[in-house]
Amino acid sequence: MPNNKDDSLKVSILASSSSGNVTYIETPKHHVLVDAGLSGIKIKKAMESIGKDINTVDSLFVTHEHTDHIKAVGILARRYGLNVYANEKTWEAMLPKIGKVSDDQINVFAHNKVMSLDDLDIESFAVSHDAVDPQFYKFYHNGKEFVILTDTGYVSDRIQKTIENADGYLMECNHDVEMLREGIYPWPLKQRILSERGHLSNEDGANTLMDVIGNNTKQIFLGHLSHENNTKKVARTEVTQVLEDHDFAVGSDFQINDTDPAIADPLITL
Repeated sequence: MPNNKDDSLKVSILASSSSGNVTYIETPKHHVLVDAGLSGIKIKKAMESIGKDINTVDSLFVTHEHTDHIKAVGILARRYGLNVYANEKTWEAMLPKIGKVSDDQINVFAHNKVMSLDDLDIESFAVSHDAVDPQFYKFYHNGKEFVILTDTGYVSDRIQKTIENADGYLMECNHDVEMLREGIYPWPLKQRILSERGHLSNEDGANTLMDVIGNNTKQIFLGHLSHENNTKKVARTEVTQVLEDHDFAVGSDFQINDTDPAIADPLITL
């Protein structure tokens, strides 16, 4: 296992978009990934770009079975011997898509539970999305918390209570509503995205942040942006405007960070 003197929780969003999602989380004893929605070689190179070796990763947490979250799950499990965690229904839906994974690497992690890996605690929580049984995660280490919440059509009171006052968030800002409504997608797809089992808009993401940000919150990443129905500038502008309109000190009390489909965010310490 990694043996760092620095006892901190570190995070890099290696990729986040409607085409592929991977997050890297590090503690002194564990290097883990959340989702593997790029090719294996792209994930390896993304880690190298932040100065990390994929061979040090020991665990992979899967949120749901959509391709932009599981593309390389099987490849990484087989090549690097990773322990893979997902709930039972997600495993059932995912296994036919990812190829053979050894039984001793398959770990069932039900939603609304907490598990511990030495110095890293992970809490799972169910979300509303058009997958078989989607869930996301909150990671705890040394008094710091990092929350990943994308791929949900709405945020329940239970989720708000689970994720409030974290030190860092990867928050979905999938689309600008007007860009989506006026865009090229067929109407049934627009309806799916806008539904309670779809994706959070920029405004939805901002409103969720407004409800959960606390004194501990220092870093916010805007994630899972649609290529066709959003841009980094639009997402950042809309989220910043909503928060500033409600007297949040963006850029002072906390930072808002972009994410990218192909360029990893620098590794940050929470």
